[in-house]
Amino acid sequence: MDISHQGPRLDPVLLEITNNVCGLMRSGPHASSVAERLVRAGWRSKSTSWHAYELEATWCQFEVEPTTDSAVLLNGVVDPVRFDDLAALLTRLRLPFDLELYDEEGALTREIQS
Repeated sequence: MDISHQGPRLDPVLLEITNNVCGLMRSGPHASSVAERLVRAGWRSKSTSWHAYELEATWCQFEVEPTTDSAVLLNGVVDPVRFDDLAALLTRLRLPFDLELYDEEGALTREIQS
């Protein structure tokens, strides 16, 4: 259930943005469970390694990868005006998180924690 080639693709305009969103999900579910929850919410998912997944919607694309201390790293691209939408979605899916948004120069512009 954690792999789905269904769902929207990232808006090509966002492909020009370098990675601008980073996060950590502490003591939450495994990366496969994160992928499964987002697939159920209509996102596209693909496996990128034995334990990591790339998740995609029209306005956001990121990879989730487990760490050695049972956390999950999040790294990718989000439309900056939809940063709050990403936080709201993760909250609705009961995925505890710390998110950071960076500008084009790599400067931290916003942080959100659940």
